[in-house]
Amino acid sequence: MAHAHHRPAYSRLSERLNRFPQGAPPSDLLFSILKLLFSEKEAGLMALLPIRPFTCQDAAQAWKMDHLAARRILDNLAARALLVDMPQNGERYYCLPPPMAGFFEFSLMRVRGDGDIDQKALSELYFQYLNVEEDFIKALFLDGRTQLGRVFVQEAALPAENALHVLDYERAGEVIRTASHIGISLCYCRHKMAHVGRDCSAPKEICMTFNTAAASLIRHGHARPVDAAECLDLLDRACSANLAQFGENVQRGVNFICNCCGCCCEAMLAIQKFGLVRPIHSNFIARIDADRCKACGRCAAVCPVRAIHGGDDDPAVSDASMCLGCGVCVRNCPSGALGLDSRPARVLTPVDTVRRTVLMAVERGTLQHLIFDNHVLYSHRAMAAILGVILRLGPVKRALAAKLLQSGYIDALLERITANYNGAAAQVSAGSGSRKDFGRTRPISL
Repeated sequence: MAHAHHRPAYSRLSERLNRFPQGAPPSDLLFSILKLLFSEKEAGLMALLPIRPFTCQDAAQAWKMDHLAARRILDNLAARALLVDMPQNGERYYCLPPPMAGFFEFSLMRVRGDGDIDQKALSELYFQYLNVEEDFIKALFLDGRTQLGRVFVQEAALPAENALHVLDYERAGEVIRTASHIGISLCYCRHKMAHVGRDCSAPKEICMTFNTAAASLIRHGHARPVDAAECLDLLDRACSANLAQFGENVQRGVNFICNCCGCCCEAMLAIQKFGLVRPIHSNFIARIDADRCKACGRCAAVCPVRAIHGGDDDPAVSDASMCLGCGVCVRNCPSGALGLDSRPARVLTPVDTVRRTVLMAVERGTLQHLIFDNHVLYSHRAMAAILGVILRLGPVKRALAAKLLQSGYIDALLERITANYNGAAAQVSAGSGSRKDFGRTRPISL
C-alpha cells in the first residue's frame, strides 16, 4: 500500500496512469520507479497530459507555457522513450503510453547505452513491483476479458489442412511483412532478469516493435531498424530457441511481438502462477496421441507455461485449460505424437487499438476517462471514433458503458441503439427481416 510520504507530483502522475485501462496500482515501489524515470517537475507535467494523442499546442495550453518551451520538454521525454511521438499530416503528435506495454518496457529495451537511467536499480524495482508484489501483474492479466496481448501460433507446427484456417492477422510473419517500420530492441524481461541474476540463455536482442511504436523508438535510438527479411530470420531464431510469440491483441497495426520464455517473461510467469484466466491463447490447442508418445519429456521441458506433464516413462499429458496453442511443444516432439487442433470456439481479436482500448475500458470501469478527459479539450474526431466503437458493442456492454458514463446524451444514444437492435430482432423472429440485417442500427438523430 502506498504511504503518505511520496511527493504529490508522483501521486498525481499515478492517478493519471490509472485513468487508462492498463493502469499501475499505487505503492511505494511504483513511486520509486516513477522517481527514477521522471523528475518531480516532469511528473507534475505528465500528470496534466491527456489520455489520447495530443499536439505540442495542447501540452503548452495544459502546462500554461509557451510553445517552444513545451516542445523542448516533449522532445526530451520522447528521446527518453517516456513519450511516443508520431508525425502525422505535417503535425507531430505525442502520446504517453501505458506502463505496459509501454514506458516500463521501453526503459530497458533500448539498444544504446547512454547511461541516463540506473538500469540495475530500475530492474530491481521492477522485479519487486511486478514479480514479488504482484498487484500490477494481477491487474494486467486478470482484470477484464479483453487483454492487451495474444499468442501467435507457430505456423511450422500446423499441418497443411489447419494452416489454411489461420487468418493473416494471426500470423506473426504477416505482421512482419506488412509493417511500415520494424525495430529490434533488447528483450525487456530477460534484460530485467539479467540485472537481478535470474536470466536464461535465450537471445535478448530479439524484441520486435512495428509501425508507429517502432518509428518512434528507432528515431530516438532505442531500437535498431531492420527490414522484413532480417526480422523474419529473427523470428525463425526465436522459434528455434523455443520462444513463444506474444503480440498486441489487435488485427490491424500490431505494434509489438515479444518472443517469450517461460522463466523470465511476465506474461508466461503470470499464467504459471494464476492460470490462463483470460483468453490470450491462439485459436489452436495441443493434442497428444498417447499411442505414439515415447515419454521423452521434451514437450514438457519446452512448454512456456508448464501446461504439459510427462517424461521418465510417463506419457505426456496436456492441461487444456492452460494450453496457449503456441506450437512450441509440437515442434519439439521427435515421435510426431503432438499436434494442434482448432479450438471449438474462436477467440475474437479486436480490429484495432481504439476498439480494444474501449472494450478494456468498459470491462475495467474506466470508459468515462477516455471520453471526458478534462485536461485538454478532446476533438470531435476522437469522440466520434470512441462512440463508433460503443455503437458496435453488444447490448449488455452498451448498457454497462451507459452506466459508466452517467451521461444523458450517451444514455439516449444507447437507448436508441437498443430499440433498433430489439426491433431488428423482432423482425427476424417474425420472418420479415434477413439475418444479415440483424443487429444493424439506423442513422441516429437526437
